[in-house]
Amino acid sequence: MVRGVFITVEGCEGTGKSTQVALLAEALRETGLVVTEVREPGGTPVSEVVRTVLLNREHDGLDPRAELLLYEASRAELVSRVIRPALAAGGAVICDRFFDSTTAYQGYGRELPLDQVVRLNQFAASGLVPDLTIVLDLDPAEGLTRATGSGVDRLEAEHLTFHERVREGFLKIAADDPDRVVVVPATGSPAQVAERVLAAVRTLPVLATVLH
Repeated sequence: MVRGVFITVEGCEGTGKSTQVALLAEALRETGLVVTEVREPGGTPVSEVVRTVLLNREHDGLDPRAELLLYEASRAELVSRVIRPALAAGGAVICDRFFDSTTAYQGYGRELPLDQVVRLNQFAASGLVPDLTIVLDLDPAEGLTRATGSGVDRLEAEHLTFHERVREGFLKIAADDPDRVVVVPATGSPAQVAERVLAAVRTLPVLATVLH
């Protein structure tokens, strides 16, 4: 690899993002690539503290603007301290959620002004855009059933209509940016979904030569 590559995995609750990030990272490491796995919010000491605040049910009713700014603060720290250095070293970075989640959840889900959300995303990411974004798509009701088997966090506890707006947001993002965003059905076994994910990743020229 002559340069770093940045892949993000997005989707509603219960779509299996964390599982697919781990499986993709394993597949890329088998080719000899140095892979960094990160998640949003999180990935640095400060960002993990922010994650705890954002997902804690004690903070139900958090002002949507405050919620948005906390996500952006966490992202700015992660990009600066982890993602950009890993990409500069020529590695692959796979991120479990990135700014498309903020657009979907805070823009479409919370119905905050989309133009303001997008501008803040760009600012927090310092202009960094993923080379490829994979949206794992699943009916929100099924996803919530999967996700909430062992308890719910603050976002999982939102009403189904909220999660339906989030899903619509992800699909709109994909429709508006088809060169970057690929929608992958999240139905079936993890192995079946992983094959679909790998097929999408193979479309990246920088990885086409190492993934067979």
